[in-house]
Order: sequence, then C-alpha cells, then structure tokens
Amino acid sequence: MSDEIPTNLMYTEDHEWLLVADGVATIGITHHAQDQLGDLVYFGDFPEVGDAVEEGEVVGVVESVKATSDIYTPLSGNVVEVNGDLLDTPELANTEPYDGAWILKVSVGEPDQLEELLDAEAYAKFLLG
Repeated sequence: MSDEIPTNLMYTEDHEWLLVADGVATIGITHHAQDQLGDLVYFGDFPEVGDAVEEGEVVGVVESVKATSDIYTPLSGNVVEVNGDLLDTPELANTEPYDGAWILKVSVGEPDQLEELLDAEAYAKFLLG
C-alpha cells in the first residue's frame, strides 16, 4: 500500500492530498479515495477562481457509480485555479489520482494549518486503522 502513497505530498483524514509550492496548495483525492469510490463519473460544484475558501469547507462533489462524496478543503485561502480537465474527464482520478486529476489550487492563507496535515507515513498508518 505504501507504494501508492507518494512521499512528497501531505494528506488529510478525509483522503485529500496536497502539494504545496510557492504558497499555493494543489489539492486532489487520494488513490485510496478513488479506489473506495469506484469508477468516477462526475466532479463538480467547485468554487470559482478568486473565491475565498475556509478550512473544512465543502469545495466540490465527486460522484461514482457507487456513491457521492463531498470534497473538503484542508486549508483556508483563495482559489487560484480549477482543473477543467477533471470536469470534462472525471475518470482521470481513477487513472492519475496524483497527476492529472488534481482538483483545485488554493493560495495558502494560513500556513499554520499545514501543520495539521499527515505525511505519507502517518497517512499509511491512518489507512491501516
């Protein structure tokens, strides 16, 4: 399982991943999340570029053939980009959860919120229960 968890990312207990660079966090759902959901058929209800988001806020929805789940932002900031490719091709999250299937890019408004996130090792332990 650990080979499915990139070590350069941070994680949440809601199964989102983050890559922070130059004050911007790229956010997506983890391999585990897409695996549990099954074949993904829809992503949407994302905020607009420029919108402010707050830590823990629902920033979208993902639907699969099995279930619908909310997507939460793990930090506060402003939306700087939305992945339009994912809106058109939701199955990218099944094949490229850590590459082409990022969801949002959010400016890091409160850097101390990053300290609450899990590293790859802690996320792997969390998955094991």
